[in-house]
Amino acid sequence: MIEQFINFIIRPPRAQYDPDQYLWEKEFTLAGRTYQRQDLELKNSRGYTLQCSHYLPSPLPEDISLPCVVYCHGNSGCRADANEAVVILLPSNITVFTLDFSGSGLSDGEHVSLGWHEKDDLKMVVSHLKSNKLVSHIGLWGRSMGAVTSLLYGAEDPSIAGMVLDSAFSNLYDLMMELADVYKIRLPKFTVKMAVQYMRRVIEKKAKFDIMDLNCLLVAPKTFIPVLLGHGNDDQFIQPHHSDLISESYAGDKNIIKFDGDHNSSRPQFFYNSISIFFYNVLHPPHTPRVCKLEKYFDFGDLKTGSAVNESLLYGILSSLQSATTDAASSSSAPPNTSNSITASVSELISKVAPVTAAESMIREEPKHGNNEPGHDEPADMKDEQNDPTEDYFSYCSSTRESWGRCSTLVLSDEESYPDFRDDDNGSEVGLSQNTHSCTPQIMFDLLTS
Repeated sequence: MIEQFINFIIRPPRAQYDPDQYLWEKEFTLAGRTYQRQDLELKNSRGYTLQCSHYLPSPLPEDISLPCVVYCHGNSGCRADANEAVVILLPSNITVFTLDFSGSGLSDGEHVSLGWHEKDDLKMVVSHLKSNKLVSHIGLWGRSMGAVTSLLYGAEDPSIAGMVLDSAFSNLYDLMMELADVYKIRLPKFTVKMAVQYMRRVIEKKAKFDIMDLNCLLVAPKTFIPVLLGHGNDDQFIQPHHSDLISESYAGDKNIIKFDGDHNSSRPQFFYNSISIFFYNVLHPPHTPRVCKLEKYFDFGDLKTGSAVNESLLYGILSSLQSATTDAASSSSAPPNTSNSITASVSELISKVAPVTAAESMIREEPKHGNNEPGHDEPADMKDEQNDPTEDYFSYCSSTRESWGRCSTLVLSDEESYPDFRDDDNGSEVGLSQNTHSCTPQIMFDLLTS
């Protein structure tokens, strides 16, 4: 049991994926504009090679620099989790950089550290971007472990223009104590504390970090970067009060948004709209003519956009977003398949529509071709009848479904297994679901353009 819990922290199920299948194509089109994916490798301070991708306009502008958002995935995630962010931000002239942290996805390393070593990986990425004359301002967008990583790094680098922190924990020790209650570990409190201290020593030996050092409440009062926090009201794994504590102690400009859903739920459209507006405000992307017509007037409610914001441009940015409803959790959208038939490995993933957030919400300028409805729990082989294969994208159910409950739905290594934590009252498994859930992007792109 203790060993399972330790793996729960430092060796959750690891995302194994084919970049050509689960990332956006090397060249693709969104909202009538062409973009490219540049893959690269960076070496971190511990000598591990990090697999990275940078999504940019194609061709690259020669006379102007563009802001960039670095997307930081969760503990069982990978860079495919940034597929949604690509759809949300690229049409706003904000490029997206994403990576597999060390110990995650296809990068080197054996363990994750829930933000401690990941912040050093992020430092290498930011250093790389700062050396690129085509990058202006830099923002961070993290989910769960990625949110903690962003905050820990942001406390050290005031040049970061803004951060979006989705479901961050305030400190790891308290979280571990809370998870003991979540999983109904029926032991006296002092016994649980002794077990956590034992796990602390084991984790420090294996993963080379002290869980007591992972405390966002120590850095939040010293951080002045504008921040947007988000948290699901029904999150039982990293409970909403963690974001409340960070917000209360945070020194800089801040806003917190609560929404329906749990740790792995799809995020509501208004949250993604808020993210789009937030990054527009702090990154100041250059304006280019809109591709889509303004079809809706968006009510921003109490959200203040500021006197310096061109609201008509914001409406233009958001006019490509259209709310889509689905009960499947996700934070990624994957890319075009140029073959007519979907491979077996993909069809296994296509069981539920995973929200592609803003991606699901692009205004359709071309009619759908064929049947793009995703399968269900046992998907059959599906045929893609798209006339334009470059618009046929795949989306898998997010690998931000973390090991706090349900994690990455990408393929796991053979030696990895799911934690077998069960609720004594109903016997329901809290560990990772072995069912994979996914949607396809022209399923995705059609969702985006529907």
